[in-house]
Amino acid sequence: MNKLVTLIITGFVCWSCHSSDQESFSLSPTITIFSEKPADLTAPAANPPKQLPEGMVYVPGGYVLVGSEDGLEQEKPTFWALLKPFLMDQHEVTVGEFRQFIKATGYKTQAEQFGDAGVLSDSTKEWTLVPGATWEFPQGPKAGKATDNLPVTQVSWNDATAYAKWAGKRLPHEIEWEHAARNGRNDRTLYPFGDELAPGGKALANTWNGTFPNFDQVTDGFHHASPVGYYGKTPLGLTDMAGNVWEWCANWKISYQDLLTKTEPKAGPETERAQRGGSYLCEPSWCHGYRVSGRSGSTPETSLMHLGFRCVQDLR
Repeated sequence: MNKLVTLIITGFVCWSCHSSDQESFSLSPTITIFSEKPADLTAPAANPPKQLPEGMVYVPGGYVLVGSEDGLEQEKPTFWALLKPFLMDQHEVTVGEFRQFIKATGYKTQAEQFGDAGVLSDSTKEWTLVPGATWEFPQGPKAGKATDNLPVTQVSWNDATAYAKWAGKRLPHEIEWEHAARNGRNDRTLYPFGDELAPGGKALANTWNGTFPNFDQVTDGFHHASPVGYYGKTPLGLTDMAGNVWEWCANWKISYQDLLTKTEPKAGPETERAQRGGSYLCEPSWCHGYRVSGRSGSTPETSLMHLGFRCVQDLR
């Protein structure tokens, strides 16, 4: 793949402006950013593929209002983007799917290379680096092996990128992720499935129920990660777009103000890659990340027990 295209796709922004009724610029080959609301929000005509790759969902192109003026500062200011259609994994990459990658390539994750990874202790309620914590043993060897139907965690951004390349896919830009979470039609609900986490008492996402980190009521059925797809699908057909595990995105995490003023991310040891979706450790008093507009980030080598990913694929 052309090096410039690779840099664009993975979040090293190549800025370009083109004239239209509103000032706009290309963030990537699939995303155009607008400085103000476009006069016409009609999405360009596109035909879904007749046959989808197994386990992938068609995300229609169109306009989306990114962010939330009612959210945290990092979710502001809101701005409009136009996206081309793409395909997205229906569910987060599972332990079983990641195992196939490991067997095929002999790849060693960064947690395996470092010898430890980040785990929140149920007893001390503190984050620690646990020796032997890996994608197979996300809470460490003493806690047992993860089953194949769980989302793979303890994978760094670099690990996720390596898997995506092997699978012939890529990580989504966080704007693509939000567009998909808004069901490809700019839904303005708090969550991908509506404004309630548990309508009628039925949980629709795996989140922290109680006071974090001291007490989890487990009213959603799981204290840690849940099998992918357990809570059903969004209107677009995706699963676990709210809660379960955070998901790596391709781009560097920068403020929206910097994005709109075309300020490129500053390289450095603390520079973070974006994450979306929230996790089973999120609750509103400290982390409301499972809202559609919620954002987080970590340095590319970071591996955590509540952090995974899903992939996207460009239409050919």
